[in-house]
Amino acid sequence: MIINSQNLRGIYVAFNTLFAQAFEGQKPTYEKIATVVPSTTESETYAWLGDIPGMREWIGDREIQNISGSDYTIKNKDFELTVGVDRNAVEDDKIGLYRPSIQMLGEAAAMHPDELVYALLSDGFSALCYDGKAFFAADHAVGDKSVSNKLTAALSSEAYKTARAMMMGYKNSKGRSLGLVPDLLVVPPALEAAARDILVADFVNGTKNTMQGTAEIHVEPRLKSDTAWFLLCTKRPIRPLIYQQRKKAKFVSKTAETDDNVFLSKKFLYGADSRGNAGFGFWQMAVGSDGSDSAAS
Repeated sequence: MIINSQNLRGIYVAFNTLFAQAFEGQKPTYEKIATVVPSTTESETYAWLGDIPGMREWIGDREIQNISGSDYTIKNKDFELTVGVDRNAVEDDKIGLYRPSIQMLGEAAAMHPDELVYALLSDGFSALCYDGKAFFAADHAVGDKSVSNKLTAALSSEAYKTARAMMMGYKNSKGRSLGLVPDLLVVPPALEAAARDILVADFVNGTKNTMQGTAEIHVEPRLKSDTAWFLLCTKRPIRPLIYQQRKKAKFVSKTAETDDNVFLSKKFLYGADSRGNAGFGFWQMAVGSDGSDSAAS
């Protein structure tokens, strides 16, 4: 193939189509547990994260709720993935050899939010949320009380019942129930069987399974621990986590004859880049267990 602008443009169009098809063919799941928030600057501050108010009887003047309870900020980060195509491969009409690389580029770009969100969920036992505590902590302050959304129990029917009761019992600073009902159990592959015993099986040890169908199961290979598990409420306007999107993944190229990568290294470059980040929403919508009791037993 002759190297000229027309042929290079044709290669770009073909690769861009492959990228788009691979990107659209993926089914990321981060939106199950994360609210997608568009971003327009280098970072966003979530001042409204704090107490969850409720309606009250209107007696006297309106009671203005303070929703500026936080200076929690999520800073956008830049991400990229780039592949190089040797100039000789273009001259020798071997472009087809790079099709899988471009397709994997599209797949990686589409699934990248999953990587960010589930990594953050895994790190929730140490990473801080809006109140300055770890997202999963035993001492979140609600009014003058200390409230826990952290467990250490291995996944079992009893531990699941405990986590479910914890979340459904959460109240705001005025002592009013938040009315949260967990609906999603997120587990690593190592705990899939245990999760199905709790939520799918008709009977447990010969007794009718009263927890059957009380939540959906999501098995997530990207979780970092084989013992940690998470019970989440995902049906509210704000989900437990936030995916902050500054710029969607975009396919780009650098193929001009005068580009250093072509002139010095005989490489045509194709890649994807995006901007964004993940952060925590309301800790009240998640109960997590690191499963450390199972390691000790």
